[in-house]
Amino acid sequence: MPIWKDNAPKEPTPPPAPSPAGVSQMRQDAPTPMPSAPRPGGESVIAPDIAIEGSISGQGHVRIAGRFKGDVNVQGNLTIEAGAKVTGSVRAATVTIAGELEGNIESATRVELQQTGVLVGDVKSGSLTVAAGSKMRGTVEFGWDEKAGRSPAANAA
Repeated sequence: MPIWKDNAPKEPTPPPAPSPAGVSQMRQDAPTPMPSAPRPGGESVIAPDIAIEGSISGQGHVRIAGRFKGDVNVQGNLTIEAGAKVTGSVRAATVTIAGELEGNIESATRVELQQTGVLVGDVKSGSLTVAAGSKMRGTVEFGWDEKAGRSPAANAA
């Protein structure tokens, strides 16, 4: 067995023989797909059996299926799964609540309170969707331009 790399030219492999009509043929020399590298700004998940206390901040999306106590400040989306509980203030582009949130939502673009969702706190959002069966206790401001303190319709005039 040689311990050096054999640089001898190799004979070219002949092209595969044409296959009969209607029969597919797998190429043996096709490269095996490699798993893609993690993308920046991906989704982080807190599993159902996990309880965490602290703070979350960053640019990615966060999905909470367990319990989290602390503030969440992400430039991506926050999803609170059914059966999950978050206690703390939230800043995210889109907040989807199917579980329970005890805290305020500040400056979100969109908030979705799903049928199983419970929200105890105040909401400031560009838009709000509330499903029948959901529960909320707090004040809501939506559709207002934060900078001017006016509604978008008033800004267009």
